[in-house]
Amino acid sequence: MDHPISLVVTDDLHRSRLTVFFRLILALPHFVWLFLWGIAALFAHIVAWFAALFTKRVPAGIHGFLAGYVRYQVHVYAYATLAANPFPEFNGAPGYPVDVEIAGPEDQNRWTVFFRFILVIPALIISGVLNYLMNIVAFFAWFVCLFMGTMPEGMRNVLAYTIRYHAQTQAYYSLVTPRYPSINVGLQ
Repeated sequence: MDHPISLVVTDDLHRSRLTVFFRLILALPHFVWLFLWGIAALFAHIVAWFAALFTKRVPAGIHGFLAGYVRYQVHVYAYATLAANPFPEFNGAPGYPVDVEIAGPEDQNRWTVFFRFILVIPALIISGVLNYLMNIVAFFAWFVCLFMGTMPEGMRNVLAYTIRYHAQTQAYYSLVTPRYPSINVGLQ
């Protein structure tokens, strides 16, 4: 992998018109679960910060929990924005058509861990801009998918790109990886 957080897209571009029409309503339980999981992830992130600061590494259990949260975010965003069609599971398990591969815990530089909240600011700004782009593309994709029953590959790839950058930013911010988010376009 070029980056420890990489997106894998195996989506077939077919979309069910019925679930496309009700997509945001169908995604509501996932948004609630994502919010609740996010609260727990915040506490895990604090523990990970102290652990990485003192031991230069996030403990494997906390890394796995935070990596699962990042993976679940990818699944929910892919479903809500129509980048993927099937209803995702609530556990963040691998195997979704738009999924993320996450490398195991690595040693991290104590200085970058200590200043992570400052270092991540440019990536958060870029991620925010890309999220606006994702919302605009998803809005138009809703109409396209509703009438055609398929997602144009270019639209799906733009959505996947924004989701990948957001996942890399979230993983960097939450100490899942010491690597800064990559602006490179490549998808697997």
